[in-house]
Amino acid sequence: MLARRFFAYFDYWGLEMKNNALSCNYILILVFFLSAFIVTGCSKSKTESTPAPSETAAEKQQQSSQQKTSSETQKNIIFIMVDDLGYGDLGSYGQQLIKTPNLDKMAAEGMRFTDFYAGSTVCAPSRSVLMTGLHMGHTPVRGNAGKEIQTLVDSDVTVAEVLQDAGYKTALIGKWGLGDDGNTGLPNDQGFDYFFGYLNQVHAHNHYPEWLWRNKDKVKLDNIAEPSPFAYMDFHGGVARPENRKQYSSDLFYEESLAFLDKVGDEPFFLFLSLTSPHANNEAEKVDWAHGMEVPSYGPYAELDWSEEAKGYAGMVHHIDEGVGSILEKLKQLGIEDDTYVMFTSDNGPHREGGNDPDFFDSNGPFKGIKRSLHDGGIRVPLIVWSPGAVPANTTSDHIGYFGDLMAFAADVAGVKAPDGIDSLSFLPEILGDATGQAKHEFVYFEFYEMGGIQALRHNQWKALRTPFHEGDIQLYDMSQDPGEENNVAANHPELVKRIAQMMDNSHKPDPRWVPKKGAAGRD
Repeated sequence: MLARRFFAYFDYWGLEMKNNALSCNYILILVFFLSAFIVTGCSKSKTESTPAPSETAAEKQQQSSQQKTSSETQKNIIFIMVDDLGYGDLGSYGQQLIKTPNLDKMAAEGMRFTDFYAGSTVCAPSRSVLMTGLHMGHTPVRGNAGKEIQTLVDSDVTVAEVLQDAGYKTALIGKWGLGDDGNTGLPNDQGFDYFFGYLNQVHAHNHYPEWLWRNKDKVKLDNIAEPSPFAYMDFHGGVARPENRKQYSSDLFYEESLAFLDKVGDEPFFLFLSLTSPHANNEAEKVDWAHGMEVPSYGPYAELDWSEEAKGYAGMVHHIDEGVGSILEKLKQLGIEDDTYVMFTSDNGPHREGGNDPDFFDSNGPFKGIKRSLHDGGIRVPLIVWSPGAVPANTTSDHIGYFGDLMAFAADVAGVKAPDGIDSLSFLPEILGDATGQAKHEFVYFEFYEMGGIQALRHNQWKALRTPFHEGDIQLYDMSQDPGEENNVAANHPELVKRIAQMMDNSHKPDPRWVPKKGAAGRD
């Protein structure tokens, strides 16, 4: 490096080494320069010493030193997460009315997980679990709330930061929900090199917003939205009339994603595509001239004898399917499909908002409950993993995992050490077909701070729920025999119930910011 820098000086000065006499002089000069660099470096190491780091800083320093690895061995990661899509909304998971050919092909060419869980049953906490690798008893954001507490802080470590430190280019396109303008949780401050989308989840209700964020700057769009009659939590959302709907945010997200893939080059990358469909625009419930299932076109469902809301929901899922298809096609065009892990999932179960009826499409499949429930219909979600050069085609896994596992998985793929103290197991062996080498969770744990407070966990074939926190009776279900959670068998297994109660108690770390309350956030 020093020799290249030295000869660059000669290029800068316009000198050439054309004869031996000059060469000898140049060599002497080179020796002088090398000596100067060495002396200067030694001097700095002695005179610019810093105080001994604290234990935490030392641990971070050690971790950072382990995060030096060759990008040649690091595969790309694309994590596509949609909003409020049910387990049963895809053809490969049993959907009969809505067609999803691209996602079904993705499943046929990859691995479909049957027992995978979101981080929580609503937006922000599910994302917090995903980004931090900490379950709901430990993660910093445990509910939908105001921006004073619904935010990550500087000390939180995200998946994006781990990958960024490992040499990945990182991008978040879509909905964030873990920090807002004026606090510490902005994506660019939490490990993302590039961000385009919504910061605030209520802002994200509107699929035709007047503006979005690019990094830390607002980008004005051509839509005109009318403010809703009252605010939702601490954000005043809006609805655009049909004639004022010019730019659909999901279209912009796909365009940005494709542009990112074109520009990223040969460096490993992490793209978190966090879509807002098929979430409803809840503000549409407050006006009498719109419904919440906003989409540019109903597509193949436009002429069916369905309600407008059902057409809208199906149109949104159709739009997602086409968009994901465009991402996979772009990877093939760039010739990097074998070097990229693509994952598709949903942040929680299906919703009954904006006029949508999840029963019409049987969106929760064989499970009980929807969004805001800790029964499996509210938290068990589809997961499809695709990488033609690595993931065995047309395979199904019953491995029990959840959003928190992305942290360990990402570190595993990048060849670096995951943060200490996380609730995360890499599922890389599973997707590579090494089921015997795959570590198993003793249990996966959930909390919900609305509806009076609910705890839940999945332990092997057993599913348990308790409400209110710490005090209520535990309900116990054998998911191998009763996936609909209809037959409470707690009375038949008293010792197991005691162990599960202990698991729940040990998993909950109190946080004064998060206290169970009645009703739903923003709807009391």
